[in-house]
Parts: sequence; C-alpha cells; structure tokens
Amino acid sequence: MLRALFLENLHPLATSIFESAGIDVTVRSGAMDEAELIEALQGVNILGIRSKTNVTARVIESAPDLVAIGAFCIGTNQIDLKAAASHGVATFNAPFSNTRSVVEIALAEIIALTRRLTERDRALHDGIWDKSAEGAHEVRGRTLGIIGYGNIGTQLSVVAEALGMSVIFYDTAEKLALGNARRMDTLDELLETADVVTLHVDGRGGNAGLFGEKQLSRMRPGSILLNLSRGFVVDTGALREAILSGHLSGAAIDVFPEEPKKRGDHFESDLRGLPNVILTPHIGGSTEEAQESIGQFVAGKLRDYLATGSTTLSVNMPGLALEQSTGVSRIAHLHRNTPGVLAAVNAVLAEHGTNIEGQMLATRGELGYVVTDVGSELEPAAIEALRAMDATVKLRVLS
Repeated sequence: MLRALFLENLHPLATSIFESAGIDVTVRSGAMDEAELIEALQGVNILGIRSKTNVTARVIESAPDLVAIGAFCIGTNQIDLKAAASHGVATFNAPFSNTRSVVEIALAEIIALTRRLTERDRALHDGIWDKSAEGAHEVRGRTLGIIGYGNIGTQLSVVAEALGMSVIFYDTAEKLALGNARRMDTLDELLETADVVTLHVDGRGGNAGLFGEKQLSRMRPGSILLNLSRGFVVDTGALREAILSGHLSGAAIDVFPEEPKKRGDHFESDLRGLPNVILTPHIGGSTEEAQESIGQFVAGKLRDYLATGSTTLSVNMPGLALEQSTGVSRIAHLHRNTPGVLAAVNAVLAEHGTNIEGQMLATRGELGYVVTDVGSELEPAAIEALRAMDATVKLRVLS
C-alpha cells in the first residue's frame, strides 16, 4: 500500500481522495523542520505540504521512497524543485484555486485602508467616538498599481475596474492588458502614479528585497502598499519608517520574512502597532472555498500521477496528459534527456518479447519522460534492464 504524509492542516477532502484511492494517509498539524521531516518521510511515497515546510535537497536525498510532492498552495519556492526532479520526485501545486480569495481580501483591505476603517474601529474599541471624514476617501476614481500581472493580478485588475478604479500594472514579462488597464514601462513610473500599490509577484529569488527604501520613497505621498505575495519581497523596517513619517498613509501585509510554524505560536514584527496598518497571518488564500478547491485539485493531480503517470501541470516534470492504460501494463520512465533513450527503451522491450500498444514522450530541460503501454506483463528481467540504463532517473511500472 502507498503511504502519504500530509502536514500543515490540509483540507480533509485531500485525505478522502487519497483514502478512496487506497492510499494510507498520516495527517499531522503544523510544519516540520529538516530533521523532523527526514525522519517522518521514511517509507512515505507522497508528501503534502503548504508554505511553511521546507523540502530541501537533503530531505529529498534522504527519502528514497518519495515519489511525489503536493504543494497545497500557489508557491513552490519552499521546495528544491531541481533536487526533486533529479531524484524523479514529481511536484504539483495549485496555481489557480485560491485566486479569487486573494483578490477579495486585497479589495477588502484597499477599501478599509482608504477609508481608514482600522483607526475608526480601534478608537471605538477604546471608547472614543472619532467621527470624521479626515483622510477617508472613496476608491472610485483612484489609481491601483498592480506589480505582477499574473493569475491574481489580472483578476484583481478586472474587479477593481468594476469598482471604478483606474488600473495600471507592471510586469517583467509581456502580458495582455485586460479591460482598460494600462501597462507601465517601468516600476518607477507605476510607483509615481498609483494611489494604491499591490504586490503579486512570485517566489523566484530575484524578487527578494524587491521593495525597499528606494521604492517606498518613489511612491506618492499618502499612498497605500499591499503585500500578499512573498514575505521576503518587502523591507519591513523601511516600510515602518515610511508609515511613521507619514509618507505612506497605510499598508496591508499578509506575508512576512519570518513566520511562525503553526497556529498559536508567538508572532513578532516591527510592523505591529502602527496606525492604519492591517497585519494578517498569511491568510490571503485561506477561505474554506479556496482550501477545499486546493485540496481537490492537488490531491487529484497526485492521484492521477500515481495511477496513470500523468504529469499535467507538474512544476518540475515534462508534461504528459495521460488516460488509463491501453495495455496490460504501463511503464513510466523518467530519464536524462540524452539522444537515443527512446530507442534504447524500445530495444529492451523488443529483446524481451514485449509488444508496444501505445507510447508518448515529452522533454523538459535536462529531463525526458516516456510512458509506454505494453500488451503483456513485464518480465522482471525487462524491468531491471530498464532500471539499469545509464540515463534512467526513475522507473515506475503501473498496472
């Protein structure tokens, strides 16, 4: 029986999907550090995590039974994808499932900060009736600057425009502007124009420290900053100074450079206690709807990979969309992308009298992936011959 380990409070639907497929699931709350994870992964075939568990090269090298990793979130920078690929560990994430939830919290925070609801709320809780229009504005007619025009940025663009905002965006890649959104040629141009700046960049290393004192000083006086992307993108010390000086009128931060491992742990940040600043514990995509959708999507991808070898939307494997086997057995052969591997696989099968009924090949960088349906049970000698090929990374035989 295949074994799975699920960490960080994944949605129960993921467990149900796996158990229905005959997979034994162990569920643990919270994240694990490297040593804990290495110990827990012995004999485990599938790992399910969210954003707090770091799957390092050492973890992967120490988990010989590991076949696949599911990141039940958007980001995968917590996983050493290159190491996973080199050891034949397919990795899947949920690039779309929580998009709407992040968009909605961004809009809620834009309105709350623009109306200074945080300060009005705090005053009333302190017993002070502070009725005033000072510093409060409508979002209609104001300019929203989106940095990172991907799945979240584009949907936010459309919904914000429906509220009457003017939308501009900046992205290093060429992106189609939706609605009346306008692309800015430079980041500085966006910062100097927008009343609200919201960050929706990915976790690539080049985005570390993207937003510091220089970028904050370029923003318009009285503007607002949102970060619902990655904690290492914003210099929180510089942001603190920009808030206290009055250069920025508010901020909403959902991600932090250092985050506690589990619910209930102590949280420390130099942004605590600042006026008109919303701090949330990395919950941009944490709605019941989003978590259920993520659980279904990622668990489904992992289940399909285990059952059919399908690698559709894998973040580190050559992509093959596969149905059930057309033969008696299916051979999934992940290999180094060198000339002659396909011919060598077929030569081994022919040598052992195995008839090929269907075959598909895909490559991605240094890896190749050939899936072969055969019309008979494979002889052990054929399996060993395929596994012993110099180019073989991982071989799986699926019945």
